[in-house]
This record gives sequence, C-alpha cells and structure tokens, in this order.
Amino acid sequence: METALDLMDVVPPSEAEAQEAARAARLLSPLLKASKRGASHVTLRPEDPRVKEAVSVPRGALVLLVRVLEQMARGNAVTLVPIHAELTTQEAANLLNVSRPYLIGLLDQGKIPFHKTGTHRRIRFEDLLAFKREQERRQEQVLKELAAEAQELDLGY
Repeated sequence: METALDLMDVVPPSEAEAQEAARAARLLSPLLKASKRGASHVTLRPEDPRVKEAVSVPRGALVLLVRVLEQMARGNAVTLVPIHAELTTQEAANLLNVSRPYLIGLLDQGKIPFHKTGTHRRIRFEDLLAFKREQERRQEQVLKELAAEAQELDLGY
C-alpha cells in the first residue's frame, strides 16, 4: 500500500524529461483555452493508427496535467497528494520545512488540527495546507507593513 510519504518521495526529472514535458505542455495548453468555452471535457485522439478509440478527459484533469508538465519542464519534482490524505508528524513537518518538535508544538497549541490514531498524531493534508496558506498571508501582510513603514521613514528602499 502506498503511503503519503511514498507519494512525496519523488525524483526531479532528467533534462530530456524536462524538455519533453515542456513540449507536451506547449501542445496541450491550446486545448485548455479551447475548452474554456464551456466544455467540461477534452477529447484526445492518439496518433497511433492501432488505437481507434478517442479518450475523453475531464477538463480539470487536463489542467492538472498541464501544471505537472510545466513544473517538470522547470526541472521540479512533482507529486500529487489527495486533499483528504492524512500525514504523519514527520511528513507534515517536512512539507512545512520545520522540525518535527516545532510542528508538535504547533499541534499542541491548537494551531493545526489533528487527531490520534492510537498514540500517533495524524494531520489532514487540507488542514496543513490551510495553516500554510494562512501563515503565508500573514507574512505577506507583515512585509507590506514593513515596506510602508520604510517608505514613511524614507529609508531608501
């Protein structure tokens, strides 16, 4: 059985894979623009003459595929994590780029919801994502305030 950690254990694409991903993203992007006109799916027809059947792909899946290809083209490793996935404290700490003890402190302070499975804490990915987005929003607000204060004080920034 695949765990969330297995899903996050990814390797960056090779240079050849990145180039192939860039080409695929360029070719698929116009399909997204065409499907914006109300289509809920896109029909793909394989070039292989042995494959007779076209494939209907939900537009949302194609959007994700193009995003994945764009990231691969930049040389980034990509993984998909189901929004309802449950993470261990180590997996959650890795995603936040903090230490496990620091994360446990956040959990104990009630800043991130969690539940216990036996003696182990589990964090829903969507709760972790909500916490991360809120932290980023707060950081952005503080940066704006600092920039405004620097302008007021004419600090030359």
